[in-house]
Amino acid sequence: MRFTDKICLVTGGTSGIGRAACVRLAAEGGTVVVVGRDRTEGTDTVRLITKAGGKAVFLVCDLAKPRAIAAMVKKALARYHRIDVLVNDAAMMTFDHLVDLPLAQWDVLMLVNLRSLAQLTQLCLPHMPAGSAIVAISSVHAHQTTASVVPYATSKGGLEAFVRGMSLELDRQQTRINAIAPGAVDTPMLWSNPNVKSGAEKIDKATVGTPEELAAAIAFMASDEASFVHGTTLVVDGGRLAQL
Repeated sequence: MRFTDKICLVTGGTSGIGRAACVRLAAEGGTVVVVGRDRTEGTDTVRLITKAGGKAVFLVCDLAKPRAIAAMVKKALARYHRIDVLVNDAAMMTFDHLVDLPLAQWDVLMLVNLRSLAQLTQLCLPHMPAGSAIVAISSVHAHQTTASVVPYATSKGGLEAFVRGMSLELDRQQTRINAIAPGAVDTPMLWSNPNVKSGAEKIDKATVGTPEELAAAIAFMASDEASFVHGTTLVVDGGRLAQL
């Protein structure tokens, strides 16, 4: 019960890794603020948690809209007055070569994948007590990538740079910040990827993880057990990077 009496805000909590993280944090005693765009799926996440005896609330938010992020955080703080754990999981991908990509799509992706992390960090930090933690979800694409996902890989590389830089601005005893870089994970994002469907991106089933395996890593990084881990990226990929 590492998160008893802690308020945990998780973006992208409506499915995949984000949902699994919400369920795991709640199972360990946390009160979870589930954040996402889809009300139905968000309600489903809350239902999974409360059915198991946990505590959660859903707040709708489109992370491409800075005003929506500000309003969502304001609601969370009005209800709970603090944030002990911030998990930034929500992300999107595009699958066009850069020369064919409308720059408006680049801008939206960067808003969701990178700017939202900066804004959430800025808004939550004044309300994060000593011992709090930020966990940002990166990707192996920040380290090795494939064609046609340049915006996504760029955003994840920027996310890891943000984590390193912010660790220099934060007192580890007050708030730690780290990233987790998943490899292939059994989520809708993986199987809807046209590169995976076409075979352009090879997936070895032996290195496909479960959302629950990633949630376990997130819970560790957010817990006091990782009190000496700060400003780094934990790769959780089943050995995928060793094969790329």
